[in-house]
Amino acid sequence: MILAAIRRWTGRTMLTGRTERVGRTGRTEKARRRYKPIAADIVVDIVAFAGLVTALALLLAHNTAALGYRWQWHRVPRYLLTFGDEGFQAGPLLIGVGVTLRIVAVSLLLSLTIALATALLRLSSSAVGQWIAGVYLECIRNTPLLVQLFFIYFVIAPLVGWDGWTSAVISLSLFEGAYASEIIRGGIVSLPYGQWEACYSLGLGRRDALRFVILPQAVRRILPPLVGQGISLVKDSALVSTIAIYDLTMRGQVIVAQTFLAFEIWFVVAGLYLVMTVSLSAFVGLLRRRLAVNYDR
Repeated sequence: MILAAIRRWTGRTMLTGRTERVGRTGRTEKARRRYKPIAADIVVDIVAFAGLVTALALLLAHNTAALGYRWQWHRVPRYLLTFGDEGFQAGPLLIGVGVTLRIVAVSLLLSLTIALATALLRLSSSAVGQWIAGVYLECIRNTPLLVQLFFIYFVIAPLVGWDGWTSAVISLSLFEGAYASEIIRGGIVSLPYGQWEACYSLGLGRRDALRFVILPQAVRRILPPLVGQGISLVKDSALVSTIAIYDLTMRGQVIVAQTFLAFEIWFVVAGLYLVMTVSLSAFVGLLRRRLAVNYDR
């Protein structure tokens, strides 16, 4: 009996181990089958992108040669960085990047504040608040940003004593805040009404419910579209060069006027804007993963 029990136990153990190995192998094979087409798609995309870039480069080289344009990339680095007795110093383009980033940072904070206030007014029970928010949204969203920028700089700024930098920040904040307010309002409205009822049943008022329950959940939903709005803010900030703000675009215009390096300088300016927008997207992507939200639900 003892020997029979040992044989049964040994056989069960071997069967269990074999089953686990088969199960583990099956999962590994499934993972391989799942990731194999993904890896193939990535390789195809990289090859296609490289081919597209090569074709565009050849087309650009051919057209510029036909125009008789002479590329002078060796003159560009001095406008990014210079090296002197005090070490490396930022060139005009990097100084313009700093001005652009300051304008974008202040405008982003102010526009989010305006957007939140406007969204709450739209959702409030006050008829006056809803009317004020509605008029603001219709006026901002139905007029061009450049017209708003000129109106604030040439009409309002002299009356209140604003300089060009303040006018630029106010214009960008009002414009982006109008679009961001609808994103925030949509995120709040998309939450189930049961969340509000649960807050009221716990004795929370409307303000505490928004602060501790509703807005934290809405932020997770509105984060991706707000990123797109932030990227639009970075690109729209180039318009402040029209009111003599020496941002990245204005610095590029000055350098082109002095050196006639139109192709090289604008390529570099576009690349710097691309770096700023991609960096913003990467940062928010890390924040999104930190929040650990499943957006597929």
